[in-house]
Amino acid sequence: MYKYALLAALAITGLTACNQQDESAQQPSDQQAAQPAATKPTDPNDSKAWNTYLGQIVQKNMQGMTAAQPYPYLVPAGDSDDANAVRQRQLEQVQDTVARGVLPGNMLVFAGPDSGKTAEFVSDAFKDAKPGQFKDVIILVIGDAADKDRVNTVLQPTGATVRYVNM
Repeated sequence: MYKYALLAALAITGLTACNQQDESAQQPSDQQAAQPAATKPTDPNDSKAWNTYLGQIVQKNMQGMTAAQPYPYLVPAGDSDDANAVRQRQLEQVQDTVARGVLPGNMLVFAGPDSGKTAEFVSDAFKDAKPGQFKDVIILVIGDAADKDRVNTVLQPTGATVRYVNM
């Protein structure tokens, strides 16, 4: 559910950004200055606020992506049965994707309210990736600085263009 909500938010934001770029080529606009940046939500269960916050980070880091849209995974926080079940289903999906591979030009995005759980998720998902398997694929991870090395250690051998953005 979180994945689809983030995907919808990114798609809407992406379409809006494309329309704004077309309009800005014709005339200068102050809309970007008038719209304040979303701040990091304090409630880990507020998926709407997290989608808005993370969506703006994704929009700023899409350079080099040639696919129609990124593939975001919002890793839920918490240790409830529901949160664990969602993470497990997402993990299985990503592990299947890693096993099959991803076409160059695509972008995979991993983020969530709990950076430690996101780092663990990425580590588990890519532990069996083959060296060089993700050449020309962008993997964006949004998390805390403390988790950056852990994520990079797993992702660097894949050959992906790894972008780690601190929350």
